[in-house]
Amino acid sequence: MNKARKIKARKIHVRKNDTVLVLTGKDAAKRGKVVSVNPTTGRLIVEGVNITKRHTRPTRALPQGGIIEKEGTIDSSNVMLVCTKCQQPTRIAKKLVDGKRKRACKRCGEIIDD
Repeated sequence: MNKARKIKARKIHVRKNDTVLVLTGKDAAKRGKVVSVNPTTGRLIVEGVNITKRHTRPTRALPQGGIIEKEGTIDSSNVMLVCTKCQQPTRIAKKLVDGKRKRACKRCGEIIDD
């Protein structure tokens, strides 16, 4: 009998609407805003990074057809969070604030979470 495997979600250090710096690949050193995060695959979509072209035929929704450009996914290990205060790429420290764990910048100590 085929058992269904439970897929464990990876812990990802960035969240939606964070600004990140791409570390590797053809888009290295580009900054962008995180559009979406997929914790089961550990991948995310960054605005304006990893643009792919898709050739589509005409449909009712898109009567013109043609070439559509859209963002592809990037592995979460290839990006680094940019601090909102010092504007530098940083690692994340965890701090307790009012009994809740918050993300903080390791460079300047500023709390990143709202």
